[in-house]
Amino acid sequence: QVQLQESGPGLVKPSETLSLTCTVSGRSIRTNGAYWSWIRQPPGKELEWIGYIRHSGSTVYSPSLKDRISISWDTYRNKFSLQLRSVTPEDSAAYYCVRMGEGYEFINWGQGTQVIVSS
Repeated sequence: QVQLQESGPGLVKPSETLSLTCTVSGRSIRTNGAYWSWIRQPPGKELEWIGYIRHSGSTVYSPSLKDRISISWDTYRNKFSLQLRSVTPEDSAAYYCVRMGEGYEFINWGQGTQVIVSS
């Protein structure tokens, strides 16, 4: 059974960098065919896809966020991470790590972590 667990600070100050980590169990993140993604949902708004890292290590980012984000991985610890730079209160959201399949379907979700950007 594949499980994902987000971790990171719940409160970040404006202009700082948000760093979140997703720990994956039950499947290697190097396994062919998986897209390890970050998705967020601001309060009262729809889900927003942030980006993913593939089993090969290649990344794809949302055009609206690509100038501020980086997704990386630690294959030894089977984790992948999100960095979002220069945050503003508009980046406050529930952040989820998700395993997507090759058809971009959502297969496994983490429980989510709430992030508030505030001074």
